[in-house]
Amino acid sequence: MTAPAVDPLAALAAATPSKTALIEDDARLTYAEFNALVNRYANLLVDHGVRAGTKVVWCGRNSTAVVALIAALRKCGAVGVPLNYRLSQEETTYVVENADAALVMFDAEQAAQLEAASRQAGEVRSWLAWGGSVPEWASSLDALAAKSPETEPVPLGADPAAGTSMFYTSGTTGKPKGVVRGEPDPALVLGLVGEIGFEPGDVYLTTGPLYHSGPMSFMLIVQLMGGTVVVMRDFDPERWLDLVERHRVTATFSAPTPIRRVVDLPDGTIRARDLSSLRRLIANAAPWPFELKRRYIDKIGEGSLFEVYGSTELGVDTILRPEDQLRKPGSCGRAAPGVEIALFDAEGRPVEEPHVPGDLYVRGAAVFNDYYKAEGKFRDAGRGEWLTVGDIAYRDEEGFYYICDRRTDMIISGGVNIYPAEIEAVLTAHPAVADAAVFGVPSDEWGESVHAAIVVAPGGAVTDEQLRGFCREHLAAYKTPRGFDRIAEIPRNPSGKTLKRRLRDPYWESRDSRLS
Repeated sequence: MTAPAVDPLAALAAATPSKTALIEDDARLTYAEFNALVNRYANLLVDHGVRAGTKVVWCGRNSTAVVALIAALRKCGAVGVPLNYRLSQEETTYVVENADAALVMFDAEQAAQLEAASRQAGEVRSWLAWGGSVPEWASSLDALAAKSPETEPVPLGADPAAGTSMFYTSGTTGKPKGVVRGEPDPALVLGLVGEIGFEPGDVYLTTGPLYHSGPMSFMLIVQLMGGTVVVMRDFDPERWLDLVERHRVTATFSAPTPIRRVVDLPDGTIRARDLSSLRRLIANAAPWPFELKRRYIDKIGEGSLFEVYGSTELGVDTILRPEDQLRKPGSCGRAAPGVEIALFDAEGRPVEEPHVPGDLYVRGAAVFNDYYKAEGKFRDAGRGEWLTVGDIAYRDEEGFYYICDRRTDMIISGGVNIYPAEIEAVLTAHPAVADAAVFGVPSDEWGESVHAAIVVAPGGAVTDEQLRGFCREHLAAYKTPRGFDRIAEIPRNPSGKTLKRRLRDPYWESRDSRLS
């Protein structure tokens, strides 16, 4: 990949040097100051041998350093690999090793998470930590960057096939896979900008963690249009209201859980704030229940709620505009600009009739390059140029799509995708568990929570707390089952596939659907 003649951030710093680029707590950086920080990071990376295509893992809660590192990696032509700061040591080590990372950059408060990887991931050349107490096995990013020049970096080499980012997403086989994405298609980005109405003066609040592709991507749209980014390190509903009011926030991206916590606040707490600046809240990461949309519109205001449907692999595929939120309950919108959508039945025939479900496939420039070290695996399940993540949908007479079921096994809890296979692998490694099946059950707070049915081994005995403790040794806390059923046998069909619907459905009988 060759660097552009003028980096967009450098151009903004030259054109609007005194404009506020980033706000965190009481600290503000102008575009000139932010670009200088990014350049110090980028030149430091180049000095550490980072070249076009080099994999660099970064890990940390939302912060000025994270936003600057994302930009620095782009300037170097490196492949940024965001690492979920909630993963266990075992999961973290797997991602660092699987990614073939040359460098790992992390917030010092995540040192315990990365300590095992620092001993086992022998291919990593350097560990760089910012903030806090830097562990002895790492170097201080802050100290090194302070000596680094603020001039524009000169990227080393070119690798057009390497991609620009790699987001790790769990898979049905249990191990996370790196989703390699290339440069975003300019026409596609312009289509999103026009449809959602982004403007150069936007102020973007980081409601969601930036290791997720959605919050990061929409932040970058605002930033590279010359807007302002307001960094929220950890979500708190009252602080969210304060930041929106204080900084006149115009745009953000959120899963349902944070906004549910906002609208759950007393009416007086919400009404006391002036939230009129908020014009673009992009809802995604999990289906927003109709009841939550109605409460958002009632308490926050009309005209600002956009819902998008998509995935890490396929990008943004549909958009539901504000005027359609209450008119089209259950819909995720029409096809996004530049995206083609088709439905196919079980025999592979196109579904043309309205209200007839089919497997949803996507074609367009939004789709990812491939899975790292599993090249072709995802596309093998496609239909030529048409790709799918396994969702089932129907369309109505106006072309609005409705997701009526999703990937059979996947759980979406608090906007985070959780795949049962890796949890089942951990549970069945316990000597008292002969068999296990993991599935999602309703949760008013999270949408779904993780639940497990287990078959206890002959002569075995284990408590729920012992099982949770065992899972926490190998998995992130959010993947650990909240509840357990003990059953005599896991139901399976003749080919051995687990019949999870039989286990799951009794928990959902009182709901209109799994997605409600």
